[in-house]
Amino acid sequence: MKRYAWLIPVLLLALIGFGPPLAAAEDVIKIGFNIELTGDIPDVGEASKNAAEYLKNQINNAGGFDVGGKKYKLQFIYEDNEAKAESAVSAAQKLITQDEVLAIVGPQASKQAVPAGEAANNLETPMISPWSTNPNTTKDRPYVFRGCFLDPFQGPVVAKFVTEEFKAKKAAVLYDIASDYPKGLAEFFKAAFEQMHGAGSIVAFETFTTKDKDFSAQLTKIVASGAEILFVPQYYNEVPMIIKQAKQLGWTKPIMGADAWAGGDLMGLCGDDCKGHFFPAHYSNVGAKGETKQFIDNYTELYKKTPDDVAALTYDAIGVVLAAIKQAGLTGKVKKDRTAIMEAMGKLKDYPGITGTMTFKPDGDPIKCAVVVKINNEGKFEFYKSVCP
Repeated sequence: MKRYAWLIPVLLLALIGFGPPLAAAEDVIKIGFNIELTGDIPDVGEASKNAAEYLKNQINNAGGFDVGGKKYKLQFIYEDNEAKAESAVSAAQKLITQDEVLAIVGPQASKQAVPAGEAANNLETPMISPWSTNPNTTKDRPYVFRGCFLDPFQGPVVAKFVTEEFKAKKAAVLYDIASDYPKGLAEFFKAAFEQMHGAGSIVAFETFTTKDKDFSAQLTKIVASGAEILFVPQYYNEVPMIIKQAKQLGWTKPIMGADAWAGGDLMGLCGDDCKGHFFPAHYSNVGAKGETKQFIDNYTELYKKTPDDVAALTYDAIGVVLAAIKQAGLTGKVKKDRTAIMEAMGKLKDYPGITGTMTFKPDGDPIKCAVVVKINNEGKFEFYKSVCP
């Protein structure tokens, strides 16, 4: 270090105003995050940011991200969409027009991802939602992608599973009609189940509105309906209230969940009431191997909690963006680079994600498998079976 000692006083003079700053601007790749840090599902935003920071620090601490033989530091800019549609649009617009990010990761929930996707597409900026399963997120939007399977896939998976596993021929559904994700998934499940068992096999199709806390009227109808299975396609924070009230009203039959059950601290909120139930998921943290296990172990050590689906999907979504950047190259012209990244994302084949191998189509949706997990007696999400397209 002695041979560079003469630089210290020069730098100090620059910093206190005796000359212009001597430090050159660092080459960076700016990626924006439009995530739910506050609002109804803050665990989702926290998991998103944790996974992003973990991956960013891994790459930056190793010297940066190589694109065409040149190293770039990753710069992540986080915007809180407050789990609100209008805030998600504002966050997308800020990240694109003010921060000039090359791409956006998030929003996670469909309620925010659908309108934010419209904004990103109109402003010709690549956006990938790790967790939004609603088809409208990517529909007719060439700049918008997702890192997960879709509701039209998940709905039939659930219908087939409850038919085979529980021999169910009559089903009930309880869902939030004011939210894109549960509404779409409820409808896809209903269509698939009725196709298998005929019209009238959905014996109760009950709704509520976001922030409702009393489901007794709907659940009383469901208990009396003769249904053999109850499908609850809701977010992790709403599930415990529904399940507890269902049990209090005499429901003793299986309850089937959706992938959003894994989006936060479900077991901390639900406890024993949720044990034994099943839901489709994007990966299982029990019995993982290879890079997936390494991610789980490192994340758990760093944050003192096991990474959920949102964290794993966010990790993969960032990886997809970076793979596309590497493939497309960078010119330094933001608008041109955004278009090139979008085109490269639509051509990615067999991307080795920790949630499974993904091949992307130009419509923005990946071809990948789902897993069905069981909440075991220890409250862990245990792999039960894999379901592929």
